[in-house]
Amino acid sequence: MSSHTISTRLRGAPPAGRPSLSLAVGNTPLTFVAEPGGTGFWAKLEGFNPGGIKDRPALHMLRRARARGELKPGATVVESTSGTLGLGLALAGIVFGHPVVLVGDPGMEPLMRSLLVSYGVRLDLVTEPDPVGGWQEARRRRVAELVARIPGAYWPDQYHNPDNAGAYAGLAHELLAQVPHIDALVCSVGTGGHSAGISGELRRHFPDMELVGVDTVGSTIFGQPARPRLMRGLGSSIHPRNVAYGSFSEVHWVAPAEAVWACRDLAARHYVSGGWSTGAVALVARWLARVRGPGHTVVAVFPDGPWRYWNTVFDDDYCHAHGLLDAVPADEPDVLEHPGEREVLRWTRCRTVVDPLIATPAAGR
Repeated sequence: MSSHTISTRLRGAPPAGRPSLSLAVGNTPLTFVAEPGGTGFWAKLEGFNPGGIKDRPALHMLRRARARGELKPGATVVESTSGTLGLGLALAGIVFGHPVVLVGDPGMEPLMRSLLVSYGVRLDLVTEPDPVGGWQEARRRRVAELVARIPGAYWPDQYHNPDNAGAYAGLAHELLAQVPHIDALVCSVGTGGHSAGISGELRRHFPDMELVGVDTVGSTIFGQPARPRLMRGLGSSIHPRNVAYGSFSEVHWVAPAEAVWACRDLAARHYVSGGWSTGAVALVARWLARVRGPGHTVVAVFPDGPWRYWNTVFDDDYCHAHGLLDAVPADEPDVLEHPGEREVLRWTRCRTVVDPLIATPAAGR
């Protein structure tokens, strides 16, 4: 190729920022995870986005904030993250030309810290958890301090921003093009964004579709007591307002060792895997597909791939140190009649879904 041809093509490249990067987000593959007995479920592999599932809300939240004039050109974006949204905001900052400051905590993996810094992010780590809201509330308090100090700073506030949920309409339409019918959708729940956004759009087409939420033990989202948590990416010590409580048919809580087993089982049998959220979702989806039977179409959303978990989920020394190895999950989950009945320590399901701040049951669909 001649230098003249190269320079001609470069003159047609995007100018400031790199809007073309956003074209790499979305249209992720769907694969069938077959299980013994002729059952199985469809898995939406969001790890094929550049940074994972949260590339979608990161781009959408900043795009909408710019359109409303809340985020001025060149202004700094400040947000709290355990990792995946941070990758998405690093991408969105490059696409739209905004510096990004992210607040994390000591639980953020060394690989994630290095990745974020390499993408031009300024990383700020809090050192002590909030006595009530844990690390998440400590991070949010630090974000508020930074926003007050940085002129023109914008805080997307992923936990309470409705644009978070709105970002997933595109993912729902991808599923509509990939699967003719969906009987049940299985989603991990952290901020509540993707479970609310995907299910809201899909139910316009499949009004009787079940929405099954997957949380972690030690999370307060669905009315359990908040405890220190090993798993990241799902669960919360605060109550995100994006969680669409009335949309859930049931909720499952999964323990870290059970998620690790599911991640490794996926990898060994299907060459597909991911992190904590993916393992927890897969455990629930395979059970749901089995109990509903072969004629029931179950779709599970895998939020990311396995790569950032090489020194946690897929590291024998780490797993041994935390008692996560050789804990094969039970064939059936334990059952609660109500989330406040008792504290759960292993895989458990409950068909009574409540908003803990209102404490009014939402009957399972």
